[in-house]
Amino acid sequence: MKELVIISGKGGTGKTSLVASFAALAKKKVLVDCDVDAADLHLVLNPSVEEEGDFSGGKKARVLEEDCVACGACLEACRFDALRVPEEASESGIPVVNPIFCEGCGVCFRVCPADAIAFEPVVNGRWFVSQTRYGPLVHAKLGIAEGNSGKLVSLLREKARSMAEEKGLPLILIDGSPGIGCPVIASITGSHHVLVVTEPTLSGRHDLFRVLELASHFRIPVSLCINKWDLNPEMTERIEEDARKRSIPLAGRVSYDPAVTKAQIAGTTVVEFTDGPVSGEIRSLWERTAQNLGH
Repeated sequence: MKELVIISGKGGTGKTSLVASFAALAKKKVLVDCDVDAADLHLVLNPSVEEEGDFSGGKKARVLEEDCVACGACLEACRFDALRVPEEASESGIPVVNPIFCEGCGVCFRVCPADAIAFEPVVNGRWFVSQTRYGPLVHAKLGIAEGNSGKLVSLLREKARSMAEEKGLPLILIDGSPGIGCPVIASITGSHHVLVVTEPTLSGRHDLFRVLELASHFRIPVSLCINKWDLNPEMTERIEEDARKRSIPLAGRVSYDPAVTKAQIAGTTVVEFTDGPVSGEIRSLWERTAQNLGH
C-alpha cells in the first residue's frame, strides 16, 4: 500500500483541483481530505456519508460553582484571561470560563485548592467516512473557531489505512494541508511520496522551498508541479532552475484554463468536464506521479 500526498506551500495553488482529477484517474484507492481547516474536496466529489463521529482534540476547563471557594488562584494563574468574575457574580466572586479564550492548558485545574475546576474533553469537529463515484473518501469538518493541531489529520489517515487494508486497496491519495505547520507535518509523515504544487509567483516560489525543506527533513521523496505556469513563464523558469539545483524532479506543468473554474461550478473534475489541453496535461502529470510513486 502506497500513500501519495499532494501539498502546497501556500493556499490557492490549485492543489485540490488536481487531487480531484487524480481521483478520477487513479484506480483502487482511498481518498483523504487532510486539509481540514478548509476542506473542499467533497464539493467536487459529492460524497454520501456512511459513517461519522465526533473528534476531540483537547480539553477545556469548567468551574464547578458548588465547590468553588472564590480564592482567585485560577484567575491569577490563567495567562489567557479565560477566567473572569461576571458582574452579576461579583459578590460571590465565583469565576466562569470563556471557552473561546480557554486554550486547554490545565493550569487552573492544577492550582485550584478546592478541586473546583473540571477539565473535560470537548468536541472540536466531526469526521466522516463517505462513498463517492471514485471510491471511499475520509474527510472531516472542524467546528467554528476550533484549531487543528494535526491530531484530526492523523485520525483521518489512520481510518484511511484501516479501510485500504480491509478492502485491499493499494493506494491512499491524500489532499494535504497548505503551509508548513502541524497539519502538514501530520499529512506527510510516513507517506511514500509528496507532490508539491506551486504557482509561478514570488510568494509561490518562496513558500515552495519552505515546504520542500520540510519534506526533506522527513526524508520523503518529492516531485514538483507548476500550476498555471503560462501566467508567468519567466518565474516558471526560475522555479524549475532552482528545483534542478536541489535535485527536485519536475512532474509536470499545468496551464491556466478557465475550464477548471467552470468544472468546479459544475461540481465535477476538469478531466471529466473537458478533453482540452489542460486535461491532457493533468493526465500526463498523474502518469508521471504514479510512476514516481511506483504505483
